[in-house]
Amino acid sequence: MAVPKTARIRSLALVAALLPQALLLGSGLLAAAPAVAQDEAEDVVAAGRLQPLLASRSINPQLRVLLLDLPSIRVAGSSGLRLRDARGGELLRMPAGATLALSQVGGRIQAQPSAVTQGSSGSLSLSELWLEPLPDSAGFASLQIESRRYRGRLQVKVEAAKLRAINVIELETYLPSVVGSEMPASWPLEALRAQAVAARTYALRQRKPSAPFDLHATVISQAYKGLEAETASTREAVRSTQGLVLMHGNSLINAVFHSSSGGSTENSGDLWSRQLPYLVSVPDYDDSSPVARWEKTLSPQMLAGAFAEIGGVSRIDVLSTTGSGRVRQARVIGPSGAVVLTGAQLRSRLGLRSTLVRFEAAPFSFNAPALSGATPLPVGLGSLLSPPPSRPLAPPSPVIIAVGRGFGHGVGMSQWGAYALARQGRRFDQILQHYYRGVEVQPLRAGSGPLAQGAVAGRGS
Repeated sequence: MAVPKTARIRSLALVAALLPQALLLGSGLLAAAPAVAQDEAEDVVAAGRLQPLLASRSINPQLRVLLLDLPSIRVAGSSGLRLRDARGGELLRMPAGATLALSQVGGRIQAQPSAVTQGSSGSLSLSELWLEPLPDSAGFASLQIESRRYRGRLQVKVEAAKLRAINVIELETYLPSVVGSEMPASWPLEALRAQAVAARTYALRQRKPSAPFDLHATVISQAYKGLEAETASTREAVRSTQGLVLMHGNSLINAVFHSSSGGSTENSGDLWSRQLPYLVSVPDYDDSSPVARWEKTLSPQMLAGAFAEIGGVSRIDVLSTTGSGRVRQARVIGPSGAVVLTGAQLRSRLGLRSTLVRFEAAPFSFNAPALSGATPLPVGLGSLLSPPPSRPLAPPSPVIIAVGRGFGHGVGMSQWGAYALARQGRRFDQILQHYYRGVEVQPLRAGSGPLAQGAVAGRGS
């Protein structure tokens, strides 16, 4: 008898939640797992999913996350550091409390340790450096890189006269920090679980073996702030969904997400070059978001800097919008010309929270008290206020107010919407299937690949 898809997903989530820590670390020791309720276990076995689920636990690839691109970097280990060269040869060991100062000199890495317990005590000069934290008596190990601590190893290389610091870390070890960096750890567990599955899927799809790294540690990819962003709840969200990803057909989806859509998410094809079947506009539930509605005053000075090529801004005309109301194209008119921009370009220039925005001209006076009770005129829908004929003064540059909704590109899962749905009692799989249409929550299998690369880049915010 066919098992309903929702029952299969609940069963998968339950089995994942009950896997012991040893299993989470990839040991596959099923015998150590707590007993699963008989009916739930039968559901999983009947669905033919138990073996693939357990097999997926060993799929925990390493990721390469770009942390820093700086001329110099300072590194320490919680219990000391081991330094290796590009071939894996050990160079020296440093004790707990010692620091390593790294700088770029003549296209090479100059490494100056403050103290060593084994190996040369002098500085090192090499083309590539690997740093491994030494574990303490309890087996815990971490790296401190500038002001943040990270698990995993650190690869340092020279690129364009700077040091490129790349954290090499296992996927499931990386994710608790991502969940805590992207969502408040105090949010409902089902929202955190939805974030964990989306972040896992996104990270896997972004792996680029031929590139120097896979992901950025910022919202260019997805936020990753190291150990300080981990909490018991974010670790539980990852542990209880371990190995689960979002699939469309036989491929991983591009699980992009954003903070708040302002009432309706966006079609991927209205923002990027390709319309993906699962990234379509859906109603959002983000009314409780602090950025569901916002305003930003655009001063003449700010506009002059943003549009120096046309001498500032007199008016902004929205030429076209997407189906959800976001700016698709706009014309910016200034004293010495005009420029036509996409909504994304306009958002970048003006530092707006989203492209779901309209523009109004603020009331202003002409060397006289402010016009009391004046109603703002929509920019582009009429002339700006003109001085009275009896006072032939040149009007000052207008102050424009951007009135908008939401925060981010608006495609995929809305994080504030996930929060609201979790508070309504929705499970993580229901939340995900609302924002990513036609997808299934499945255990990761070897060989799962992207459906289509398109031009959908970055988590974006």
